Amino acid sequence: MRKTKLKTLPNRLKTSATLILLSMSIASGNAFAQTPSSQYQGTQATQLPLSGRTTQSGSVTATQSSTPGVASTVNTLNPTVQVQGAYLGSTSSISNMPFSGKLSLRDAIQRGLEYNLGAIGLAQVVRQAHGQTRVARSALLPNLTGDLAETVQQTSLAAEGLKFKIQGFNLPTILGPYNYIDLRARLLQTVVDLTAWKNYKSVAETLHADQLWFQDSRDLVVLAVGGAYLLVLADKARVQSALAQLDTANALYQQAFQQRAVGVVAQVDVDRSQVQALTQQQRVTSLQNDLAKQKINLARITGLPPNDQYDLSDNVPFSPAPPITVEEVLRQAFEQRSDLKAAAAQVRAASLALSSARSERLPSLSVNADYGVIGTNPSQSHGTFSAAGTLRFPIWEGGRTAGDIEQADATLTQRRAELEDLKLQVEGEIRKAYFDLQAATSEVEVAQKNVRVAKETLDLSRQRVEAGVADSVELVQSQEALAGAEFDYINSAFAHNVAKLSLARDMGRAAENLPKFLSVQ
Repeated sequence: MRKTKLKTLPNRLKTSATLILLSMSIASGNAFAQTPSSQYQGTQATQLPLSGRTTQSGSVTATQSSTPGVASTVNTLNPTVQVQGAYLGSTSSISNMPFSGKLSLRDAIQRGLEYNLGAIGLAQVVRQAHGQTRVARSALLPNLTGDLAETVQQTSLAAEGLKFKIQGFNLPTILGPYNYIDLRARLLQTVVDLTAWKNYKSVAETLHADQLWFQDSRDLVVLAVGGAYLLVLADKARVQSALAQLDTANALYQQAFQQRAVGVVAQVDVDRSQVQALTQQQRVTSLQNDLAKQKINLARITGLPPNDQYDLSDNVPFSPAPPITVEEVLRQAFEQRSDLKAAAAQVRAASLALSSARSERLPSLSVNADYGVIGTNPSQSHGTFSAAGTLRFPIWEGGRTAGDIEQADATLTQRRAELEDLKLQVEGEIRKAYFDLQAATSEVEVAQKNVRVAKETLDLSRQRVEAGVADSVELVQSQEALAGAEFDYINSAFAHNVAKLSLARDMGRAAENLPKFLSVQ
């Protein structure tokens, strides 16, 4: 309730109907008929961001590069799943998903889908877009408001220039104070406004695109969690291999020490064996440190406590890839990839925004009305109303419409370019994943043979040293060759699994396609 003092007499005690053409009032003495809330000012086209790519949540990419292997002339694949931004974090999943201390691949992916910060961030983007859609829709729906006002007024007739002098009569120069109340409901309705309608359609397409980006973020979470899980398994296998090599090195050192005690070998052979054992101990320490940190990284992206106090319950050994051609993968990717669908939806949103900007040049029609009661008190009030129709068409707005059209056209051109680039990017990723898969398959076969030959060479070298026909140099070289061969096999099997994981993500619907590519034991 408000109290005001006015200098003019109230003019509400009458019924009026008003028609407004060309945004000009033709008739009304109504002091409340044209408040700012009831005036239709026209709609401006919504301007979308120039780029439609969502990078605020981070990214997840799988890459493979060649790095030196056991021999200086041999390169092996070095697969990595690069996780950046929000996908590196999560909220706690322990309260809603109790944890037994054993983490399976399926459980890790499920926790990541629910609690990874990248997916959560995109879910909130969808909520924001939904709210923006409701705001844009409100311009097309009726707007109904109500108000209650109490006015206390006193008027100076002299100040208004009214001066009466009648012999024998003293006319008052001050009227009032007097008061009246006004209880009123107001309605504003857009009848025809193509700009507002296209704005709503554009924002609705943006919402659809954000929903698809959210679905794509779930595929990225599968890639991030799956890659982290495979990396922990690979590091675990490296630690086990290094521990086995350490046991062998310690056994050979003890053997050389005993042989030195009876004068069979020289002290230099004992020293070489001891150096080899200490080198293996350093390697074990380094690999155990890497394993602990990778387990913490896996815990962070799945909502588990950030420590390494848990075990992986699944193993993902080498298994052949499913028989699917690159053309079939491309076909399914272009049909299923959520990011491609989102980019296409953003092109449609930009096209509607351009159409909205062009519609600013067209006429628009709206109506507003109010009804209420006015009087000195509720028992002595009378009903009054007003109604107005506004036909508005722009004549000259200082070039605003041309500027809106130019901005919207630039956005549409950018969105189309991004869609075309994304299609080429997806095709390139799929073909590179196929090359990585073929190379990793070949390397696994070679590494398996290399491990068998290295073990056989180590056994023969040990026998030659025991027979006194070879020194410890040959034995140390055989040990290093076996350790390198086992590491190369672990790395190539990991590269093979990462390539299959990448193909599952590249096809879209990664969570559904993952069991087709990875064999879990």
